[in-house]
Amino acid sequence: MQALDKLTRIVDGEPRIISDPPLIVPVDELLPAGSDRDAFQDEIRGVIRTYRRTLETDRRHLLESFRFVDVARKVVGVGSVGTRAWIALFLGVDNDDPLFLQMKEAQRSVLEQFVGKSEYSNCGQRVVAGQRLMQATSDIFLGWQHTTAGLDGQERDFYVRQLKDWKGSLAFEALRPPGAVAYGRMCGWTLARAHARSGDRIAIANYLGKSDSVDQAIASFAETYADQNERDYEQLKQAVRSGRITAQPGL
Repeated sequence: MQALDKLTRIVDGEPRIISDPPLIVPVDELLPAGSDRDAFQDEIRGVIRTYRRTLETDRRHLLESFRFVDVARKVVGVGSVGTRAWIALFLGVDNDDPLFLQMKEAQRSVLEQFVGKSEYSNCGQRVVAGQRLMQATSDIFLGWQHTTAGLDGQERDFYVRQLKDWKGSLAFEALRPPGAVAYGRMCGWTLARAHARSGDRIAIANYLGKSDSVDQAIASFAETYADQNERDYEQLKQAVRSGRITAQPGL
């Protein structure tokens, strides 16, 4: 409901995704002049039907209780810069029963050049398979799709998930030292569990051994990485102050 209030406005009695360029741009503003909006909407519905087939039966049944309403391009985070991302709005029984799905472009793994081509022909399916393997409980709407011709005429693979999937978080900077230690241990345990689900846990345990060598190496890397982040941020601020780049606070 928070996403509904933040990302939509009422048009002709029904929610529509807001325009907030460059962060959020509804598809109507992206279509070339003279394009058939209804035809494009039908194409989107076809893509959704293809994605629906990648879900388990019970999730597919749940998704079918919602109808597609609107779609928009959304700027992604730092780790996905340069890739395509879309958000789609669905409604259930009424305007207060929303579902937001996010469709993120999936590209070839950077590891392919070292370990060979993936067994999955669809890069989105590879991402979904990896998440389901590592996560104890994945997003119930996690799936994938392939588009043969987007707005730029290029074929692309995507994986799909909820825009807001009920994940919890906390204000790490507000923690006291004992709480920060407990939080760090929890994160480490969760990451270790993911590796144990997806790798050879016996081989990993033998490699780590009984010494603290790996612990020290990871701690050293983390400190070095943090220092590098601070240097990068300082260079960014200098570039803004000199006028070499333009920054818009609050975006």
